Amino acid sequence: MTKTTTAPVLGNRALNRATLDRQLLLRPASMSAKVAVKHLLGLQAQNVKPPYYALAARLEGFAPAELSGLMADREVVRIVSMRSTIHTHTADDCLTLRPLVQPARDRELTQFRKGLQGVDLDRLADLARELVEAEPRTMKQLREALLVEWPDADPQALAIAARCKLPLVQVTPRGLWGRSGQVALTTAEHWLNRPAQPTPAPDATVLRYLAAFGPASVKDMQTWAGLTRLREAFERLRPGLVTFRDEHGVELFDLPDAPRPDADTPAPPRFLPEFDNLLLSHADRTRVVPPEYYGRTWQGNQAHCTLLVDGFLAGVWKLEGDALVVEPFGRLTGAQREEVRTEGERMLTVMHPGTSYDIRFGTVVR
Repeated sequence: MTKTTTAPVLGNRALNRATLDRQLLLRPASMSAKVAVKHLLGLQAQNVKPPYYALAARLEGFAPAELSGLMADREVVRIVSMRSTIHTHTADDCLTLRPLVQPARDRELTQFRKGLQGVDLDRLADLARELVEAEPRTMKQLREALLVEWPDADPQALAIAARCKLPLVQVTPRGLWGRSGQVALTTAEHWLNRPAQPTPAPDATVLRYLAAFGPASVKDMQTWAGLTRLREAFERLRPGLVTFRDEHGVELFDLPDAPRPDADTPAPPRFLPEFDNLLLSHADRTRVVPPEYYGRTWQGNQAHCTLLVDGFLAGVWKLEGDALVVEPFGRLTGAQREEVRTEGERMLTVMHPGTSYDIRFGTVVR
């Protein structure tokens, strides 16, 4: 890790407050869902509901129909991008960020080389494009069609190769609020009726990442993007950036005019979905996740929705029957419990208007 002895130190709480501010979590932001999705460089969307809850925690006046409408109008899409995970992106970002992370998709593909022996990957990409642009296909349909061409290959590897080689988006009604639909895929260019964009230099995305997640190290951004070798971009940009160091001496880069609130700035409780990017986009997650709580937001393949108290991970939550059940990792003060209850009521009003829920504090999760 790069270290410097001259840059000012930003303590963990100062980093926490700066990141929360960039993430629109210190106070509800007065911006549209589309502007927020762009500012945040996308929202984790492994499941359908998390992007909606992510915006409910961040925006003033948000309603799920707003994001759902953007998706129906093809102004935002669901696509595998950073860290090989599904994200909700604006159409513009879909066509630029996806090419940027193509090297990570190429590395992912090497994990399946054994099942792809004898497969011409360029031919596979051409054939898969023809198939999904003729009509959206499920992964099962894609596997079966490609297997006709390469009967000795591993079917799963064939479909994953198509996903790695092509920018495949999930077509609606998948992803719409209150609707259901299986995952069917076509190319981003076909769905958006726009040509693919050339692979961009990472510099502009570095600046956007700092605006949404900074102050941050090179390794932080590499963790967020699932990429390597971003040091050169940061060095090119260094003259226009400011630098700090964290409590361990790691060099952090930032935009000169980006907000860096006082470490004592109040941070209200927030109900976040599972796999929110706030918790996943830094190599050192202690700015949000206390070390003693690391790994406690998931169990096996089950991820839990998360609760922030005083800006830090403090527990998990779930909707269970007619109740919002909050399960803290530690003891909350009476004042903190009341703040959590108030924020829970706000979240429920936004996400489930007209539905009555009790708010219960469950057994403290150990």
